[in-house]
Parts: sequence; structure tokens; C-alpha cells
Amino acid sequence: MNASGDEQLSGDERGELAELRKRIHALESGGPPRAARHHPFRSLGSVLLILLAALLAMLSVVAVWANSIVQDTDRYVKTVGPLASDPDVQKAATNRITAAVLAQVDVDALVKQLTDAASTKGVPPQAAKLLGNLDGPIESGLKQLVSGTVERVVTSSAFETVWVNGNRRAHAALDKALTGQTDDSTVKVENDQVVVDLGPIVAEVKDQLVAAGFTPAAKIPAVHTNFVVFESKDLGKIRSYVRVLELLGGWLPLIALLIAAAGVYVAFNRRHALIGAALAVFVAMVILGIGLTVFRDVYLNHLPSGVSEAAAGSVYDALVRFLRAGIRALAAVALFTAAGAFLAGPSRVAVITRTACRRSIGALRDVTTSAGLRLGAVGRFVHRFKRWIGVVILVVAAIVLFTWTYPTTAVVVWTAVITLVALAIREFLDYDDSAPPSTPSSTPSSGPDAGAATAH
Repeated sequence: MNASGDEQLSGDERGELAELRKRIHALESGGPPRAARHHPFRSLGSVLLILLAALLAMLSVVAVWANSIVQDTDRYVKTVGPLASDPDVQKAATNRITAAVLAQVDVDALVKQLTDAASTKGVPPQAAKLLGNLDGPIESGLKQLVSGTVERVVTSSAFETVWVNGNRRAHAALDKALTGQTDDSTVKVENDQVVVDLGPIVAEVKDQLVAAGFTPAAKIPAVHTNFVVFESKDLGKIRSYVRVLELLGGWLPLIALLIAAAGVYVAFNRRHALIGAALAVFVAMVILGIGLTVFRDVYLNHLPSGVSEAAAGSVYDALVRFLRAGIRALAAVALFTAAGAFLAGPSRVAVITRTACRRSIGALRDVTTSAGLRLGAVGRFVHRFKRWIGVVILVVAAIVLFTWTYPTTAVVVWTAVITLVALAIREFLDYDDSAPPSTPSSTPSSGPDAGAATAH
């Protein structure tokens, strides 16, 4: 028998052995096996689905925001309520109400009353003539009196109450206007505009003027000055859009999520596709945020003459405040998803990070168990169902974010932190004390042969 022992084998056995040696040699010399060739249409379909999901995610944020503004009165009031204390809005309201009040005061009649009173008192003719030229000074003083009174009312808590209550009533009527039911007198369509009557605020100013000693203000009739909510020359289209938002406002985010899941599913490398989908949504949110800033400048540049640009800017910022919050929240979700998918991969950074975390938690567990902590049945249960427990944690986190009415960036960050803590607790509890300890003979050596054995 030679050194290889082939003489003890039959001819067929020697043939099979030679074939096996040939295959092993081919595997060892040929390097890693070739990856299956990607089907171009499958890859293209995955990319298109992910891009569509990113676009729908952008539309979903806008739809949810617009739907909440139109249908949720509390949300609307919470949006516009802070404007009552905004200096620019207060200044614009002061100017508007002052002009409305002064328009109801007959300065010539006041001067005539003054001259008539002077004549009855026997004032010299020269003095009576001078009183007849007081139209300008009286009007200026009256304007200062009215303006100061209006400013005190607008900067007081009374104005905030009137503002909030007025907007609450206006929102219900505005909802009717947008759905085609304009039977409420508070909100009506005039000259292609939807306007809100500010009469209650003017009435409050009238009472303050009378209380301040300006008795002619008691004769001011009910004033109905209007505040323009928006232009309505395309009211038919707006109503159609509102109807679409009512139908899709709650379903569009789910549709976007399902399309993104389909794009990831059909991809060859699903982890890479998940990272790409998350980054695509993040880029979509960045584009939407930039678009809001650009549209703000365009909107302010096309304001009608006489409209306070500062006040209009404050109103715009207030209206899109929750939209910006939604954009930031979804962008944070996308970034956390991309980071999680990356750290779950085989890259060197991901492996080092996972190993460091696992060893740190394991060291803490060893210290606590050596100090007397017994995990017992809990440790064995977690060890047995560790993967499923991780899935449940991630699913619960996703459900929390998806069902939260209006998630903010803080909600997303805290959800991510709690999820990481839950995963860390799972790793800490993963301890099977019934398993036999490893022995040196069962531990692979650290030499080259160990690497070859592992590879095989």
C-alpha cells in the first residue's frame, strides 16, 4: 500500500476520490463562488418602487398636516393660537382695528359740537374761528387715543381669549366653506375671498374706549371688518383637494409604507435596499423642507399691497409649524432605520460595533451573576426566543410611531432610545445556565487551520 492508501480502494472508489479531489481543488483555486447575475428588470423595479415610496412619503406628510388643519379644530386652534401674542400680528391687528374704529368717528361733527358749545358759552368770535380749524389736531389726537386703546386691548389676555374663541368658531365655519356648505354667517365668500368677521374684537375696543372716557365711542355702530383667510377664486379645486385629503389622509402613509416594503422585498440585497429606501425618504424630507422655505419667500413676494409682510410671515410660519415638525420626525425615523440596517450588516464597522456592545453587556451580566444574580428560567426563555423577542421589540416600536397621532422628533428619538434599551435588556437576560461550559478542546484554535475550518 502506498502512502495515500489508494491500493485498498476499488477502481470506482478511486475514480470517485479523484473526482472529489478535482472538485475540492477547483473550489480552493477558483476563489469565492460567483454571485448570481442580477436581473436588470428586478433591480429597476426595486429602484422605481423605492422612489415612488419616497414621493408618497412626501405627499403623506403634507396630506396628514392639511387634513389635520381642515378637520381637527383643536389642532387648528393650537396652530393659530400663539399668533395672538406675536408682535407682528398684534401690530397688524392694531392698525386694522384702529382704521375700522376711526372710520366710524365723524371728526367734523366733533369739531362742530365743540364750536357750538363755545358759542353758547360766549367765546369771542376770534377764538371760535380758531376752534373751527381744529379738524387736523383733533383727528390726530383721536387717532392716538384710539390706537393706544386698541394696542392695550390687543396686547392683553382679553385679546388672546377673543382670538382663540373667534378662530375656534371660524374653523367650524371654514370647514363648511371648504366642503361647499357656507350657511354660517361668520365665514363667507366675498370677492373671491374667504373672510372672517372681526366684529367682536372691534366691540371690545369700543367698550375700552368708553371706559377710558371717550364717550362718542358709544355711538359707534356694530362694525363688521373682515379678516381674509385665503383667496378663493379656485374654491372648486380646493374643495376637491379637501375631499381627496379626507379619503387619502389616513391611508396614504400606509400605502407609502407598503410600496417601500415591496421595493425592499423584490431587491436582491434587501438590507441594501432598506438602507436605500430610508435614505430616499430622508432626502425627500430635506427637499420638502427646502421647498417650504422657498415657497415662503414666493408667498411673501406676492402679497397684495397694504398687507403686513411681517404679520403674513408669522401666520405662514405658524401654519406650517406642525408640518415642519412632521418632516423632521419622518426624517429622523428614516435616519434611524438606515443606521439600524447598516449596523445589522457584515461591514467591519458594524461587526466591531455589535461585538463591542455584546461584550460590554456580557461583561456586566457576568459581574452581576458572579455577585449572586440568578437569571434562571428567564435567562433560558430569552436565550431560546431571543430572535423573536427582538422582532417583537421592533414591531412594537414601529406600531407606536405609526399609530401616534402627530409624532414629533422628540417622540422618534425617545422611541429609538427605549428600543435600544429594550434590546440591551434582551442581550443582558440572554443566559442559559443549563448549557455545559465550553472546554478548551471544543474551542477552535486561533491558527490558520481554525480559519479554514470555519470557512468550510
